[in-house]
Amino acid sequence: MFEAIRTSLTELRDYVAWAPDGLVGTAMLALAALLALVIHSVLIRLLLRLLKDRRPYLHSFLLRTMALTRLGLVVLALFVVLPAAPFDFEVESVVAKVLLVVAIGLLGWAAVTVVDMTADLYLKRFARDADNLYARKHLTQARVLARAIDTIIVVATVGAALMTFDSVRHYGVSLFASAGVAGLVAGLAARPLLSNLFAGIQIAVAQPIRIDDSVQVENEVGSVEEITSTYVVVRLWDLRRLVVPLTYFIEKPFQNWTRESTRRIGAMSLHVDHTAPIERIRAKAVEIVQASALWDRQDVKLQVTEAHERTIELRVIASARTSGDAYDLACELREKLITYLQSELPSALPRVRQQPLSGPPSAPGPDRVL
Repeated sequence: MFEAIRTSLTELRDYVAWAPDGLVGTAMLALAALLALVIHSVLIRLLLRLLKDRRPYLHSFLLRTMALTRLGLVVLALFVVLPAAPFDFEVESVVAKVLLVVAIGLLGWAAVTVVDMTADLYLKRFARDADNLYARKHLTQARVLARAIDTIIVVATVGAALMTFDSVRHYGVSLFASAGVAGLVAGLAARPLLSNLFAGIQIAVAQPIRIDDSVQVENEVGSVEEITSTYVVVRLWDLRRLVVPLTYFIEKPFQNWTRESTRRIGAMSLHVDHTAPIERIRAKAVEIVQASALWDRQDVKLQVTEAHERTIELRVIASARTSGDAYDLACELREKLITYLQSELPSALPRVRQQPLSGPPSAPGPDRVL
């Protein structure tokens, strides 16, 4: 088929023998590209109409790859027409080299698209929510591995494109005295990329962190929002973003609050007077927690954790489904307990005394002034 097209174009050249070769060749390439665009538009519209209800995944695939297939069809048409275009040998070589580089880039683009769409299709089987550790495990693995494969594909594509140019291929030999020095410098330059790439693979396999994990990094608390091929984005509680290199989570210690479960224990402390009725306060704290929608119906406890000179310290712990719920539950409990003490047990609030807790007041002596 391609040979027939070239023969027809050669015969067509005889009808415009009066025009310059460069202009005719350019017109032939332009017409080929225009024809490819028209054919692509007609085929895509037809296929989208046929697959819209029957094959939703293929319909989505065509939509995502529309630009890729359009450019690929244009490059194919130019490859077919180029030998029949009346260009000089040097011009034809340059155009052919450009088309080859574009074709290599298209192959890399197609490979990246296939990897990303495969990962998306795989992840559709899992319902993502903060309490689904199984889904978050596969989400992290698929995304990190896909990004690592994308990085390898991009590097390989750029390398293949550069290898098509002789001047670039021999650049290292002409610049350095030996290939060993060039390889050493290239290895040092690529070390950050390779270290993050291997760190990403380690994170995908060992999973010290996952998407939506609650972590404490550099004294900041937040949740893992995104894991890229080189860094991790941690969304902090005040909506700031902490960007951390992937290698940080392999080389340095950090806290992962949801490594095994999203369930968390919230705690709040309260200072009260030594005469405070502990059992009444304990009963009220349990009542407040049990009435809260944030409690996960498992743990609640009040303990006297410290006895200071002027006050005693009460600590209430209660469990919740997530770290955010645990924090909100602790704040709600603190607020309602203080309100309860103010309205029902004001004598239990901390106060400063000038007399002992029990016994009659001491009479002032000759050398004592109250």
